[in-house]
Amino acid sequence: MKKILMLTAFALAGLAAAQDTTTPPTDTSTETQQTETQQTETTETTTDTTQTDAATTASPATLSAAENFARAQEFAVQADVAYPLPFYDRTLWKTAVDHAFYAAQQEAGNRNYQAYLAQLYTKTQWWINAYNTWSRLGELNDTERQLASLSAAKLAYIALQRGDRAAARTYVDQGLSWADSASLRAIQSRL
Repeated sequence: MKKILMLTAFALAGLAAAQDTTTPPTDTSTETQQTETQQTETTETTTDTTQTDAATTASPATLSAAENFARAQEFAVQADVAYPLPFYDRTLWKTAVDHAFYAAQQEAGNRNYQAYLAQLYTKTQWWINAYNTWSRLGELNDTERQLASLSAAKLAYIALQRGDRAAARTYVDQGLSWADSASLRAIQSRL
């Protein structure tokens, strides 16, 4: 987030400088060197700040379940802003999922933590973990059923692509028990 704000500030400063109507000095070599030095220092400061933020992030293993759950939510919001597509291999998404995983492990009986972990797995397209987590949850609400059905449809499609019709059928059957979808019906027609 800080990086985005700093980049925005640089862009606005550049636009303001471009609109300056004063006459430039005749000797610009010194000014150019100073500007390049300032930009280099600013870039290094931004990089250092980003690395420091990552380094000061507490390990999920050292936090309580409630702290991990809160951190997972914070990192997920940041990831939504930072990345156009959610994938687990993106740093913020990975951190969010890791914190949610620890929260769910630390309090295995807390349904909210388990459901949030399943939502993050689904959102980051980690289909097998999403499917397994949804399966363990038991009774699902309407939104959760739709997400669980999506994970089953994705796995059914993957199984069908690799020629594993039995696994595809299992995923389709489970997905349809959660929620009916055109994707699942289309895959079912190919079995």
